[in-house]
Amino acid sequence: MIASNEYFNATVKSLGYISVSGNSTVGVMEEGEYEFGTSSHETMKVIEGELIVLLPNETEWKSFQEGTTFEVEANTSFKVKSIGQTSYLCKYK
Repeated sequence: MIASNEYFNATVKSLGYISVSGNSTVGVMEEGEYEFGTSSHETMKVIEGELIVLLPNETEWKSFQEGTTFEVEANTSFKVKSIGQTSYLCKYK
């Protein structure tokens, strides 16, 4: 079954699904700044647009554009700035 999720007053929306490689979500963020918590390891791929990301234990923001990925360990949090509307794919381990 496909799960529909909305966060931050519906400025972030995603669809969750289970593929042969495990749980994933595909979503879209409006321009803005957000902080997410993780309960499992996440691999995020920017499909379209740009995310500026502050990863756990880092002091500098990093840019991730279309086709690039970043990873976040379980039980942490990270901040993102979406530059315009940005779409992403998130895979969970």
